[in-house]
Amino acid sequence: MAYRVNEIFYSLQGEGYWTGRPAVFVRLSGCNLRCPWCDTDFQSYREMSADDICAEATKLLRDALGDNNTPFPNPLQDLPQPSLAFPQPLLVLTGGEPSLQADAALIHALHQAGFHIAIETNGTHPLPDGIDWVCCSPKEGSQVILKQADEVKVVYTGQSPELWREAVYARHYYLQPLDSGPKNNAEDSAPHHAADSIPRNNAAATIRYIQSHPWWRLSLQTHKLTGIR
Repeated sequence: MAYRVNEIFYSLQGEGYWTGRPAVFVRLSGCNLRCPWCDTDFQSYREMSADDICAEATKLLRDALGDNNTPFPNPLQDLPQPSLAFPQPLLVLTGGEPSLQADAALIHALHQAGFHIAIETNGTHPLPDGIDWVCCSPKEGSQVILKQADEVKVVYTGQSPELWREAVYARHYYLQPLDSGPKNNAEDSAPHHAADSIPRNNAAATIRYIQSHPWWRLSLQTHKLTGIR
């Protein structure tokens, strides 16, 4: 099967439970929702097989570690064994909505390559078995079918997120402030859309909500705060 891949890159997880952990990100193209604040270009893509994805993800990891001499398909066998000091390499399936494409064959291939697999999903589509960490980020107005996840992460726009806490059982619940402000001058001149009605940098409102609803925790987009991908 060919998967539509927007990009693959190596960085740090910027938000949620694994904030600060190095990870390979595989961004799959396409989404079934159209959130007004979304600034991700996930329409363009190249078709890649599961082996192609594993090979590129592994090369990025090895290049970062300074060791790219071990040939695929056993690229991680000589790395330190997973431990608290050196955990199993993390790979995040994201999008768009990755559950529209991710299947058992891709999950198996990534596990065979040695990766711990996380997925960031809006919860509206079934997930294949075997994913190690599920982050559900439900969107207002959508029909979430996912009933359980490792973490729930809600973008806070002033709405009550308690519906999602009741709908999806998770070990961790996060609220994330929405910054709807433009990132560059080109966006300054762009037509206004629905997100313009949401106050920019609403971190203070998010913090106030968490303080009065302490089962939530704060998630920040630290990759944007630090200027990394």
